[in-house]
Amino acid sequence: MKLLQIVPRKGKHLLGAMVKKQADIRRSGRGTFSRVGARRRNAARWTHVRYRGAIKLKEGPSDAVDVEIRSPEQGDEARLLSSFLGWLDRHFGDEVSSVTIRYHQAARGRR
Repeated sequence: MKLLQIVPRKGKHLLGAMVKKQADIRRSGRGTFSRVGARRRNAARWTHVRYRGAIKLKEGPSDAVDVEIRSPEQGDEARLLSSFLGWLDRHFGDEVSSVTIRYHQAARGRR
């Protein structure tokens, strides 16, 4: 599991803009991320077209966005992270102050 904290530049409300941008891209028939699950005001869950797993976004402190990337396969988790960071940089690179990544070992069941 990867945990990210995205800190926007002053005065930017990033989560709402990210969700709106993803919806606009999807509406035009393009895009690799799809929103799934219940629509909530301060949170969203996305999946990727090719990679297993999910990206959970929620509002953090001071307009920051907390992101959790989780996949049952470690390789797909790394690809989800890379894909998400690329998407973030392409569409919101000028609006982001910093991105912090924390790596957490997910508890795996015995086989």
